[in-house]
Amino acid sequence: MYFKFAWRYFKAKKSTNAINIIAWVTTGVIAFSTMCQVLVLNVFNGFESLVKSLYANFYSDIKVIASEGKTITLNQKQLQEINGMKGVDGSSLNIEEKALLQAGDQQTVVMLKGVDSNYHKVSGLPKSMYHGQFDVGDINHPLLVLGAGIENAMGVDADRDIYPVTVFLPKKTDFSGGNPLDALSEGNAQLAGSFGIQQDFDNKYVITNLAFMKQQMNYAPDEYTSLEIHLNKDENTSAFAEALQKKLGNRYTVQTKFQQNTSLYHSMRLEKWFIYAVLTLILIIAAFNIIGALTMLVLEKRKDISVLLSMGANNSMIRKIFLSEGLLLAVGGALIGIVVALIISLLQLKFHFIKLTGNSFLIDYFPVKMVATDFLLVVVTSLAIAVGASWFPAQKASRQLFDLKT
Repeated sequence: MYFKFAWRYFKAKKSTNAINIIAWVTTGVIAFSTMCQVLVLNVFNGFESLVKSLYANFYSDIKVIASEGKTITLNQKQLQEINGMKGVDGSSLNIEEKALLQAGDQQTVVMLKGVDSNYHKVSGLPKSMYHGQFDVGDINHPLLVLGAGIENAMGVDADRDIYPVTVFLPKKTDFSGGNPLDALSEGNAQLAGSFGIQQDFDNKYVITNLAFMKQQMNYAPDEYTSLEIHLNKDENTSAFAEALQKKLGNRYTVQTKFQQNTSLYHSMRLEKWFIYAVLTLILIIAAFNIIGALTMLVLEKRKDISVLLSMGANNSMIRKIFLSEGLLLAVGGALIGIVVALIISLLQLKFHFIKLTGNSFLIDYFPVKMVATDFLLVVVTSLAIAVGASWFPAQKASRQLFDLKT
């Protein structure tokens, strides 16, 4: 019954045309604000999903590192037990260390990563080649796969250059004096190709084979810096990490993909909520229009309120009628905004008609991903703000003096 009164007040012609104008402007502002909120969240979700997929191409589902120091020791028995655990699709041992690459007069500091023959099972990097092919060679003929940014910085063509690159690496030794160069190993490697995943990796990493890294750095046969594990899609990553941590003990740290990129995921989540908060301020500003529209409507309907009170309506009923009027304004605007945002998002998904400026990103259009909980969050926020904005005019209406003569 409250909404019936509210609907009649909403569509009825007012004695003062300004009330109608304010009501429709209020609905329009809420619709625009809601549309912006949904669209921005959808685009943000699209970028978030894209960045996560790019990082997923490099990082494995599970990574085992040392709790203290740089290296871990894993023998064949331990590796067999790990590979035999439920949910494991593959594992790869590797060594990471900063290295200096020299090609002619060009020198570049990189993160050199030595991987074994199972690396393709845990990483999507071998499928993300930019030039050449993914081939890391062997201990006698080491090959390098450069990040695309490093390839550009060194001024080489990774799939064409026939001249070797000199690799300088720190040796694991008890060096305590003398010539500092004695603490460095020097080796030559040919270029096999370059990969392109994401700028953070393309400008930092170079991939080679594990045996070459062991030889250059004097590592023991069972010594590595990490073990990367790929799980099947049905396996619970957190539960597996906890079980593996118990199996290996405190000398090892087991990290999920989220834990390997904690700062990235936290910053993306923080940015999303910051955007949501800023856009909510627009809705709050729109709420002042609701207060104005309802206040003028209360003044317009003073005689109607008196009639309802004389017929037995109580203050609570009057309050609910005008609260319902505020909800109608908000719900109408929110539904219009969500429908428009949904149409624009679907068109963007299909036609990519809204383009990104510049050519610095992997795609040339704004990515979109629709999440049902975001739509629900926007609706709940709109309703909450509408109730808050409608309360004061509704409360004023419920305290209207009973007087039929005015």
